[in-house]
Amino acid sequence: MRILVVGGTGTIGKAVVQALSQGNEIVAVSHKSTPITVDLARAESIQAMYRAVGNIDAVVSAAGNAAFKPLLQLRDEDFQFSLANKLMGQVNLVRYGFEHVADGGSFTLTSGVLAQHPMPGSGAVSLVNAAIEGFARAAALEAPRKIRVNVISPPWVTETLIAMKMDPSMGLPAATVARSYVESVTGSATGTVIAPKG
Repeated sequence: MRILVVGGTGTIGKAVVQALSQGNEIVAVSHKSTPITVDLARAESIQAMYRAVGNIDAVVSAAGNAAFKPLLQLRDEDFQFSLANKLMGQVNLVRYGFEHVADGGSFTLTSGVLAQHPMPGSGAVSLVNAAIEGFARAAALEAPRKIRVNVISPPWVTETLIAMKMDPSMGLPAATVARSYVESVTGSATGTVIAPKG
């Protein structure tokens, strides 16, 4: 398969690229550090990326930023950033990607554990994560040519917790999380939210 991995240089993205690389052609795309780049917050950038990449069998999104700060400190700009980037960026990957994905191909988006288990500071993140899951379930019902649409809802990733100087024991290693992306790309499920387990 020829697989586009958006966010392919990030913590989860690198693990996904490695997990899918055997027997597949991987096109890794990032915001700045790959030959083909994309700004998820700009629809025209997503369209240009697809034109540059060409035809593919699957799209994996392990990208998208959202603001994390206390609710009373979240400004309109923080919500707009989160909606434009992590939510509409992934929505537009699907909308503009249909014509580039082969019959029976797939999209795998990323939400996160804060959709189901919010915490102080996660108002904007929980909002966009839950919205991604709702969108994917609906998009799967209308996807043309038997294209599948799923979401991975990863827990905290061990490597991220270590980088943030938090307790890594409550996370899963990126390589473990990546197995759920492989399951989405190679399996038959659609309209499903997959929560990686250890």
